[in-house]
Amino acid sequence: MGRVEQKSVRESVVTSWTGDVIPSLSGLVAIPALSPAFDAEWAKSGHLAAAVEHVRAWIAGRDLPGATIEVVQLEDRTPVLLVDVPATPGAAAEGTVLMYGHLDKQPPVGGWSEGLGPWTPVIRDGRLYGRGSVDDGYSGYAATTAIEAVHAAGGEHARIVLLLETGEESGSPDLPAYVEHLADRIGDVSLVVCLDAGGSDYERLWLVTSLRGMLHLDVKVQLLGSAQHSGVASGVVASSFRILRHLIERLEDSATGELLLDELKVEVPADRLAELKAVSQDFPEALSKAFPLVEGGRVITEDALELMLNNAWRPTLSVIGADGFPKPADAGNVLRESTTLTLSFRLPPTADAEKALEAVKRTLTTDVPYGAKVTFGDNPQAEDGWNAPTESPWLTTALRTVSDEVFGRPHRATGMGGSIPFMGLLSRKFPEAQFLVTGACGADSNIHVPDEWLHLDYAQQVTEAVAHILDAHARG
Repeated sequence: MGRVEQKSVRESVVTSWTGDVIPSLSGLVAIPALSPAFDAEWAKSGHLAAAVEHVRAWIAGRDLPGATIEVVQLEDRTPVLLVDVPATPGAAAEGTVLMYGHLDKQPPVGGWSEGLGPWTPVIRDGRLYGRGSVDDGYSGYAATTAIEAVHAAGGEHARIVLLLETGEESGSPDLPAYVEHLADRIGDVSLVVCLDAGGSDYERLWLVTSLRGMLHLDVKVQLLGSAQHSGVASGVVASSFRILRHLIERLEDSATGELLLDELKVEVPADRLAELKAVSQDFPEALSKAFPLVEGGRVITEDALELMLNNAWRPTLSVIGADGFPKPADAGNVLRESTTLTLSFRLPPTADAEKALEAVKRTLTTDVPYGAKVTFGDNPQAEDGWNAPTESPWLTTALRTVSDEVFGRPHRATGMGGSIPFMGLLSRKFPEAQFLVTGACGADSNIHVPDEWLHLDYAQQVTEAVAHILDAHARG
């Protein structure tokens, strides 16, 4: 591992996690720091600010020679925590390492298992349960602990800027403004380390080499000025739901789930296809067995490679919300005046999100049946995805060594079906930078749903691996 001493790195990481990280991270889990999209009164509630202060205070008490720590908050925007750690002697020429994570959380949702809850940190069987444990509260702790471990082992690192935001679960709407505002302080980034990812098991290092983009918009179809008795109006006036269903059929083949617009599709690059083939062969049930289906339920196909391509490189549509419907117990014989659905598209990593949004809107508003009125909600989201740059030789060598000495087995690279908007932004801003997108999340870590949990031993291994890669980067 070059000059950094492996045993010292491991001892430093384990000691910090056991004695310092887990107690403070548990305290962070207890803070209901909902992302702004799920808490319109976030500024008033103060939970995001409390999460930032909790982590700031912890980092301030760590051994990071020369580090500066600051909470930055632009007007009417969610706060970010910025930690600037000077390079070790002789490593300043290697540019800046930008380490990224987020402190905002998804909603709690119901259905947590007995004894567990979103804001109740519980350690059970080597797992830390609670909302934000793995997505992504641990990331700032892991990054700080990795830097400390480099120092403890006599290693080197370039200048490091740790940026923890509080709007990722809302699509990072404030982050471009912060990147612009902090451009001079961030500097010339040569390596990005993102710990908001993971893979199919907890036995090796997983790299995410692509992330899908996304579209998110509300679509409302209205034909009646007011609701009418269904026995009187049906057969004369079309149902707004039927019209919207017909319009969606222009976007998606409901029998197969295939999206039909060319603007939403791309050709899968050869290197990414090769990565997915390797993972599908090693982990043929990684996706088909990952989700709690009802008895007798099946995934879309039993072909592992097709599932991975569907999840990482093909566009999909999910209807994730609705308005204009009464609850079943309250539903009378009424032809409703309008139907609103929230459409969530996942886009291929290299698709142009703005062009895709334009194509979707055009398709939904052209030749609408019966002259119905189609409108869209305020502020639709259109976020580009991300495809990793070609790997530099130093990173390839470091990954192979880390995989052997820390995990004892080869690492794997794959695409992730979700989105981290910041990666696309950074890739455009720093086209020469290398990216290490990894993390402690597994397919069964329950991010966004009940019983979210962090694999504590694996998180420590990921932290150890990051420490070695920081040292390798500094040595070129």
